[in-house]
Amino acid sequence: MNIAIIGAGYVGLPLAIAFSKNYQVVCYDVNIKRIKALKKGNDYNKQHNKKEIQKKKLIFTDDSNLLKNKDIYIITVPTPINLSNQPDLRMLERASVLVGSLIKKNSIIIYESTTYPGCTEEFCIPLLEKNSLLLHEKDFFVTYSPERVNPGDKINTLNSITKIVGANNPKILNKVKKLYLTICKSVYCVNSIKIAESAKVIENTQRDINIALVNELSVLFHKLKIPTNEVLKAAATKWNFHYYKPGLVGGHCISVDPYYLAHKAKQYNYFPQLILSGRRFNESMGKYIAMQTKLLLSQQNIPLNKAKIAILGFSFKENIPDFRNTKVIQIIKKLQEQKAKVEVFDNFVSIQEVKKEYGISVKKLKNVNKYAYDAIILAVSHKNFIKNLNYYNSWFKDKNKKVMIDVKNIFLKKNLIKNNYLFFQL
Repeated sequence: MNIAIIGAGYVGLPLAIAFSKNYQVVCYDVNIKRIKALKKGNDYNKQHNKKEIQKKKLIFTDDSNLLKNKDIYIITVPTPINLSNQPDLRMLERASVLVGSLIKKNSIIIYESTTYPGCTEEFCIPLLEKNSLLLHEKDFFVTYSPERVNPGDKINTLNSITKIVGANNPKILNKVKKLYLTICKSVYCVNSIKIAESAKVIENTQRDINIALVNELSVLFHKLKIPTNEVLKAAATKWNFHYYKPGLVGGHCISVDPYYLAHKAKQYNYFPQLILSGRRFNESMGKYIAMQTKLLLSQQNIPLNKAKIAILGFSFKENIPDFRNTKVIQIIKKLQEQKAKVEVFDNFVSIQEVKKEYGISVKKLKNVNKYAYDAIILAVSHKNFIKNLNYYNSWFKDKNKKVMIDVKNIFLKKNLIKNNYLFFQL
C-alpha cells in the first residue's frame, strides 16, 4: 500500500512520519520553501527533528506527478476563515481538484481538514468526481478522519490519541480503521461522514464557549475587585467543575471552527445564539486588554500617545512559532490606533513571516531596550518570558511608574505589589 499526503503542515507532517514506518509515503505541499526545508530534515514549525523527518520510505515533493496512482490520499490542507468570518475553502477546493485528477479505480481519499457538517459530501466529492470522471462509492471511496493536532503538546500526540473515522461504506470504514490503528492508540468509528465532521467541529466550539464564559467572569470579577484565578481554583475543588482559564483565543481551531458550524446552521435558517455570542466575547478580549493598559497608564499620568509599551509574545499560544489567528494583533492595533509606541518580542515566531503577514516588526528578547518602557504586556507565556520580576524592573523608564499587564497570570500578586507594580491580571 502506498500513501499520498496533501499538505505538509502541522497535520500532514506527523501523519507522513508515522505512516512511513510501515508504508511508502509521498508528502506533497505547494510551499516550495517548506518542501526544501523538509528535504534537509528541517521542520521550521519545530515539532519534529531531523532524525524523525529523514525516513527511507518518506518523500517530500512539490511535484504533483509523484502523487499519481496511489492507494490512499489523505488531504490535510488548512481551512481558515475569510475577513467576513466565513469558511475559506479555496485550499480544500484546490486539493480536491488535484486529487481528483490523480486517483485511480478503488483509491481511498481521507479528508482530515476541519469542515462543517456536509462539506465533504456536498463540496469535496463532486470535485473529485468531476476531475476524475469516476463515481464515488463505485470507482473510489471517501472517508473523513478529523485531525486532533495540538501544536506544542508532547503528551497528546498522534500515537497516543483516539482517532475518529467516519464513512458511509462499512467495508471501507473498517479498512481505514485498520490503517489508522498502525499509527494511533485507538480508533473510534462512526457510520457517516457527517457525524465525524460534526464531532470535530463541536470539540473546539465547546472549548470556545467555555473560555468565553471564564473571560466574561474575569471581566466581572475585575470590576468586583476579586481575583479570578483564585475564584477558579476554589471552584475547581468541586468534583464536576471544569477548569478553564481566561485568555486570548486564537489559533487555527478554537477561533475558527465555531464559524464553520454557524455557517452551516445559517444555511438551514438557524442562527446560533450561544455559539456566536461566545465567539464575539472572545474576539473582544484584545480590545479589553488594550483598554486596561490605557487605564493603568492614565493612573500614572502617562497618556497613551506618549507611552512606549513592550508586548511579550506574538504566537497564538506558548512555546510554538504558530501565529495563525493570533489575537495579540488586536492589542497591538488598538494601542497603535491611539498613537502608542509598541515593540513586540517573540523568540519563537518567524520575524520575516510576521512582517509579511501583518506588517509588524517582531524583535528577539535579546534586543530589548532597558529603561525604555512605560508598560509591559505579557501576552503569551513563552518559557523564556517566565522570569523573576527583578528581570523586568530594569525595563522601565521610571522605577516609580511600572505598569504590568499579566494576561497569562504568571506573576504572584504579592510579588507585583512588593515590586511596586501597578498591574492587571485576567
